[in-house]
Amino acid sequence: VIGVVIGKTDVRSFPDRKNIGAERYTFNFTIRDSPTYFINVQSWGREEYIRSLSESFRVGDCVTIENPLIQSKDAEREEKFNPVTPSCYKLLLSENHSVVKTSSCYDTDTRLLSLLHLPVKDPQDYYSLGDIVANGQSLHGRVLNVLAAVMSVSE
Repeated sequence: VIGVVIGKTDVRSFPDRKNIGAERYTFNFTIRDSPTYFINVQSWGREEYIRSLSESFRVGDCVTIENPLIQSKDAEREEKFNPVTPSCYKLLLSENHSVVKTSSCYDTDTRLLSLLHLPVKDPQDYYSLGDIVANGQSLHGRVLNVLAAVMSVSE
């Protein structure tokens, strides 16, 4: 699978239920290869493997994923912490079988770069900041999708 990384989480650790006292590490990212299709990728493993893999690419990089495991996703659980994707599957990376290679999008396919700036939600499913300000009271308690641009970042 070749795609551009459109989102990525930080590395997290969890107690390993099989080895008491040990930790398992994970991080997720989302790749996109067309305007319509994108998929979440989950990786689990030893701390060294997960940290090294996470540091090997960033959002905006093109990646080639070889030998991922394809799994059905549990939509209710998976989509709490990851972007909602049009696929009913996710990719799972294994330290022993999977390989992630990074390359320049220019080297791979310049069309992939344009996918970075496409929203992952239906364009009719957004509220603008103006809508929220004008209708805030009636929107109270609702979960909304917001489409906005960051104008500045400061302390």
